[in-house]
Amino acid sequence: MIITKESAPHIRRKANVTRMMADVLIALAPTLIFAFVVYPVQAAINLTLSLFIMNACEFIFVGLKNMMPADGLKHTFKERFEHSYKGKFTINNILTASITAVIFTLIMPAGAPIYAIIVGALVGIVFGKLVFGGLGSNIFNPAAVGMIFAKYCFGSQFVTYVPTWYYSLPANISIGETPLGKIYQTRMYGNYNSYSLLDMFLGKIPGTLGEVFKITIIIGLIYLLIRRSADFRIVVSYLGTFILLTLIAGLSGYGVNQSFEPFKFLAYNILGGGVLFGAVFMLTDPVTSPINSPSRVLYGMVAAVCTVLIRLFAGLPEGVGYSILLANMVGVVLDHYEWSNPRFNWKNILAMSLLVVISGFVVFIAIFKGGYYVQ
Repeated sequence: MIITKESAPHIRRKANVTRMMADVLIALAPTLIFAFVVYPVQAAINLTLSLFIMNACEFIFVGLKNMMPADGLKHTFKERFEHSYKGKFTINNILTASITAVIFTLIMPAGAPIYAIIVGALVGIVFGKLVFGGLGSNIFNPAAVGMIFAKYCFGSQFVTYVPTWYYSLPANISIGETPLGKIYQTRMYGNYNSYSLLDMFLGKIPGTLGEVFKITIIIGLIYLLIRRSADFRIVVSYLGTFILLTLIAGLSGYGVNQSFEPFKFLAYNILGGGVLFGAVFMLTDPVTSPINSPSRVLYGMVAAVCTVLIRLFAGLPEGVGYSILLANMVGVVLDHYEWSNPRFNWKNILAMSLLVVISGFVVFIAIFKGGYYVQ
C-alpha cells in the first residue's frame, strides 16, 4: 500500500479545491447580499477592510515563505519576486482569504467599530491561519478566531443595533439587546414575546450581519449539499444534537416551572444567534473538520454539546464561535490513526451515544434538580 501525504482540504471525488471554494463563495452570496441591502454602508466598509487585510496578509506570507535564499549573488527585484510568487501564489490563496473575509464580515455586528474590524481581521488571518503554515495547514477557523479576539478586546464597544429601514426595535427592548441576550438576562424564564418567531426567521432582529436572515442561510446550505461542497453529516449531527439537548433543557425547565414554554425556548435558541450560520458555513470547513465519516459526526456532536453548555451555564448568551474553536481542537484528535476508522463500528457509536447521554443528564440535573434556573 502506498501512503501519500497531502495537506487539507481532503477531497474524495472528482473535483478540485478551486471549484469547492468557489461554491462556498456562491453559497455565501445570498446572505452577503441581504447584509448589503439592510446595512449597505456598514457591510461595504466591513467587507472592504476584511478583504484587503486578509488578502494582503496572505500575499505577504507567501512571499516571505518562499523568499530566495541568500546565495551571495545579486538578484534583481523581478527575479526575487518571481522566485517568491510564480506558481506559488495561486487563485486558491485569493479564494481562501476571501472566504475567510466574507465569513468574518458576516459574523461581526453591523455597528462594530472600524478598529475592531481591522484588528479582528488581522488576528484572524495571521494567528488563525498563517502561523500554522498557511493554506490547508490551520487547525482553527480563522474567521472565528478573529471574531472572538475582537469581541474580547472591544466587546463593550460593540453596537449590535444600527437603525435600518428593514425593522425597528420593540419598545420594551434596549439598544443592542438580542433575543438570546434577553433570555440570558433572566435565564430560561425570559420574555419570549419581545420578538416573534417569524421576525427572527426573517432577520428582523439585532444580531450580526449574516446570522439573522435564515432564508439565505438555508439557500446556501441547499446549494452546498447539492454541489457536495459541504458534508451533511456535520450539519445534521450538530443541529440534531443541539435540538435534542436544548429540548431536554426546555423540558427540564418546564418540570421546574409549568408556565415555561419548552418548544418556544427551543425555537428561540435555533433562530437566535449563529447556530444555523455556524453549522452551514463554519463547521463544514474542510480544512478544520475531520476526514472520516464517523469522526465528522462526532465532531458535529462535540460542537453542539459545547454550544448548549456555554449558552446554558456560561456567562455568555451565545456560544457558537467558542464551540467551533473547541471542536476544531477535538477534530485533530478524532482523526488520529490509532483510533479513527472510516466506517461506523460499535466503538464510535458507543462514543456518540455516551456523549449525548452524559450531556443530556448533566443538563437535566443542573436545571431540574440543581435549581440553577429557578427564580
